[in-house]
Amino acid sequence: MGHIVCNIMMIGPPGSGKTMLARRLPTILPDLTLDEALETTKIHSVAGLLDSKTPLLATRPYRSPHHTISDAGLIGGGSYPRPGEVSLSHHGVLFLDELPEFNKNVLENLRQPLEDGKVTISRALMSLSYPARFMLAVALNPCPCGYFTDPRHQCTCSQQLIQKYMSKISGPLLDRIDIHVEVPALSYDELASKTAGPDSATLRQQVASARGVQLDRFKNEPKIFCNAHMESKHLRSYCELDESSMNLLKNAIDKLGLSARAFDRIHKVARTIADLEGTETIQTSHIAEAIHYRSLDRKLWMGG
Repeated sequence: MGHIVCNIMMIGPPGSGKTMLARRLPTILPDLTLDEALETTKIHSVAGLLDSKTPLLATRPYRSPHHTISDAGLIGGGSYPRPGEVSLSHHGVLFLDELPEFNKNVLENLRQPLEDGKVTISRALMSLSYPARFMLAVALNPCPCGYFTDPRHQCTCSQQLIQKYMSKISGPLLDRIDIHVEVPALSYDELASKTAGPDSATLRQQVASARGVQLDRFKNEPKIFCNAHMESKHLRSYCELDESSMNLLKNAIDKLGLSARAFDRIHKVARTIADLEGTETIQTSHIAEAIHYRSLDRKLWMGG
């Protein structure tokens, strides 16, 4: 089974809390099912990461490799192919901090597991496949100096330098990230405020409730357990839109130049937003919110 899977990109200046937010993600995801725990434990056992005191993993993995990681370290490899970070993150979270600092070729290798939920490692004498269905969370500064979007600091980067920095992340990889959010630096008053937002337990309950709705929705669909697992053919059945929503989506596609993959992902995110709100049908507001989550990268990459 799969949890509610949305790949997320956080853009903001240094110290805005991107890494802290990523570390909180596993705390709001549902508990591992027995099948998920067995799958995850098997992968970690093959990698030699379990000791005798941990016969079964009970918590979702959270992996955060350094930006100097190699292809084999991220995807898997070796003379006898071992699982890489994408498989060690199976049923959990893979967090890549300072995304543009990673080797571009290494990042491009993420495209297959993000699309297929598995990686295949071929060698002369064998070919092995490892599962790799994970939530990808990435964080990056908006420019090399880090302060392009920070109103309190002067950015020292030229537009050309910013675009060169951002171009290290390819369009096809961006297409596979569902949600792009700006994480602004907080002021002193905001940091000192005693007004608390919802805690992890509350958010986790909302996620678990939405997941329950999705499990019921797809009970007759083999190998589909959440909205993220839907293929294009399922959208007509489970993501039906009214005329107003369709017009809004059409205008966004035309204006932003989004791909067919982005079109599908907007549907899935809107469906998940509706589930979190407890709404049976997707409303125009849900489509608008999902589109907003796709637009931030265009502002930065296109110099808007």
